[in-house]
Amino acid sequence: MKCRFCDTPLQDVFLDLGSAPPSNAFLRAKDLNAAESWFPLRLYTCAHCHLVQVDEVQKHDALFSGDYVYFSSYSRSWLAHAERYVAHAAERLGLGPQACQGWNPRLVYGRMTGWGQEGPRALQAGHDLNYVALSGALWYASLPGQPPLTPPTLLGDIGGGALYLVAGMLAGLIRAGRTGLGTVVDAAIVDGSAHMMTLVMLMQSGGMFRAERGQSLLDGPHWSRSYACADGGFVTVQCLEPRFYAEFLSLLSLSTDSDFARQNDPATWPRATGRLAAIFAGQSRDHWTALFAGSDACVAPVLTPAEAAADPHLAARSTWTRAGGALQARPAPRFDGRALDPAEAPLRDQHRAEILRLLGLA
Repeated sequence: MKCRFCDTPLQDVFLDLGSAPPSNAFLRAKDLNAAESWFPLRLYTCAHCHLVQVDEVQKHDALFSGDYVYFSSYSRSWLAHAERYVAHAAERLGLGPQACQGWNPRLVYGRMTGWGQEGPRALQAGHDLNYVALSGALWYASLPGQPPLTPPTLLGDIGGGALYLVAGMLAGLIRAGRTGLGTVVDAAIVDGSAHMMTLVMLMQSGGMFRAERGQSLLDGPHWSRSYACADGGFVTVQCLEPRFYAEFLSLLSLSTDSDFARQNDPATWPRATGRLAAIFAGQSRDHWTALFAGSDACVAPVLTPAEAAADPHLAARSTWTRAGGALQARPAPRFDGRALDPAEAPLRDQHRAEILRLLGLA
């Protein structure tokens, strides 16, 4: 196949959304049996004019076997060869919502981007950390004086992006079922991650959270943070309620220590934090895990995914599995107490014949 503009042979850049937030959103729905099939899209790129091209038949590869289309314009490496834009990229391919809804008025069209479809940054590149930084969600993600950092993809791509896209798509499907009309879901990570701060902002308006990092109820106290242990491991402490805090102090033999007497007095937090840091640094992570086991002191070890899979609690719930030969979490939430294995990802071209039959093209 050659470029229709410069006659250069095209490179097949099959759109594999396997690690993108939109794909994560779809896989979550598929794991929960909320979607029947996923039909990836095949695109071609020209190395000379840097344009992504798609032929008329291939346009339909983005169709579900149900009543809606799911197509994402989230920036991936394949899109970087196509003007490096994220917003409105589907329109340039003839796959925008107006064109697709012309095929099916009941269509629910999900758009997963970082910056959103409109705004000064809509056409700029970016990634998870950039989006949550600009939205304000990254601000409280570290101790005072330290650069903010979050677990990769969790806050932006997945939390503020994929899960909001799922909620929007489901709401759109309900609306389509009631009215017969589809909708366009604009799921921007900057919007979702900002919206996830609603509780923090509510606490701020009530005087419980300050703009300065390390000065508020959940990011400043000695009883709400992580501590390093002697073996290089870490434990988390968050004994917010007085009775849990009292149990925490009791297990550490600190109940009568004046440095810990005023739990919610910010003036005492720095010294108490230093004391606890020295205490936890004196023993291994497993030592502290055993000491607090079975208590309500609100202490838990920081585990790797492999360690988490072997943890007695998560093992009892079958939270992790090696289905398919790779360690992965089972679908959540659960329905009627059933722990399901993740659905298998479809193979390239697996549904092509089915799609063409449904469209009357085979």
